[in-house]
Amino acid sequence: MMGININKTDKYIRMLLGIVILILGVAYHSWLGIAGAVLVLTALINWCPIYAIFGINTFRPKSSNKHGN
Repeated sequence: MMGININKTDKYIRMLLGIVILILGVAYHSWLGIAGAVLVLTALINWCPIYAIFGINTFRPKSSNKHGN
């Protein structure tokens, strides 16, 4: 089952690096742009298939406050 397995920091890093790599790939007519597109896609869907294969999960849901605050 596909669930969230990347946290916000991971997401923002993937998005930033993905956009830079994608732009460089397009500028240099390189297949490297595909790697950038994959990073952007995984950031948008909050799920990384490589993380899933290796059982990595950086996402930690917010814990509920039991005191009602």
